[in-house]
Amino acid sequence: MAKEDLMVLDGTIDEILPDGRFGVTLENTHRIIAYTAGKMRRFRIRSVVGDRVQVEMTPYDLDKGRIIFRERTPGAAPGGPRRGGFRR
Repeated sequence: MAKEDLMVLDGTIDEILPDGRFGVTLENTHRIIAYTAGKMRRFRIRSVVGDRVQVEMTPYDLDKGRIIFRERTPGAAPGGPRRGGFRR
């Protein structure tokens, strides 16, 4: 399947499910199950209930999608506290 066939829709996270999945309500009130994209996992971008996200979907399965972008919440700090890494 070519990348041109994917649809990008806006939505809001309304539920956190096990195994790294989220319940997302799209702007057209359709509810889907979505997971985070690999780059979001790699850079440890956390998503919580109420976050506005962009979801990438295929036209063949309109019940599942992939979260590709989380909009920044107003008033939040740009970075946040860094946790200590593994030290010997």
